[in-house]
Amino acid sequence: MGQLSQFAPFLLMFVVLYFFMIRPQQKRAKNEKEFESNLKVGDKIVTKSGFHGKIAELAETTVVIETMSGKLKLERSAISLELSAALNKKA
Repeated sequence: MGQLSQFAPFLLMFVVLYFFMIRPQQKRAKNEKEFESNLKVGDKIVTKSGFHGKIAELAETTVVIETMSGKLKLERSAISLELSAALNKKA
């Protein structure tokens, strides 16, 4: 019983850490992966670096976006879920 009471604070800290840090990060990563897989030609997107454009071509890991200045080839992971959602919500 004495050893259990010694480890209880550590166990409680791990549970709190899991629910406030690890679980939300896993959920966010799952949402981003789902967003990347649901992209299609013609979607308006914003990259994490701030480029606005429309998807012109899709490949397995890359995407070509059409911007005002031409076409850019980027990794799918460079597209921001939050910024793209905010852009599409305005329109």
